[in-house]
Amino acid sequence: MLDAVRNRRSIRRYQDRAIEPELIAQLQEAVLRVPSSRNLKPWRFVFVTDKTLLQGVAHAKASFGEFIANAGVAVVVCGDASASDCWIEDCSIAAATLQLVAADLGLGSCWVQIRAREGADGRPAEEHVREVLGLPDTLSVLCIVSVGYPAEEKAARPAESLSWDHIIGGPTVARP
Repeated sequence: MLDAVRNRRSIRRYQDRAIEPELIAQLQEAVLRVPSSRNLKPWRFVFVTDKTLLQGVAHAKASFGEFIANAGVAVVVCGDASASDCWIEDCSIAAATLQLVAADLGLGSCWVQIRAREGADGRPAEEHVREVLGLPDTLSVLCIVSVGYPAEEKAARPAESLSWDHIIGGPTVARP
């Protein structure tokens, strides 16, 4: 798993290649296995593979989301705030796990923030996503994770470039 963490990079260019159903099933299983506060599971996931819908959600934000249209699948990560006051944290754990499992399966991914972002029309980006997908108002959209076969390569960040000074206190260990 540490290799997946080391090698995972945000991938925004994808091959024009469908993701096999068995890989999508593994991604679905992964998000359903993540922990949630008090086991309330406030998250909901929409796996979008339809090209028209991918195009629709790709334009939820004013910029920095267009590449979603070329993904093999876009996973819309939603939460029900009435189910848990920790819906943002729980959904974040699921989205991060999804990205690590995608990397482990040889797929690239990128988190596209939707919550608290504006669309080109000035409306909240999550309203756009809800409208495109027909989601109920009871669901808040945290992010969209685009997933696909990478059409670009990015090297892992070297350990020396990490912000080691962000580790405060605790034991001193040898760095890789």
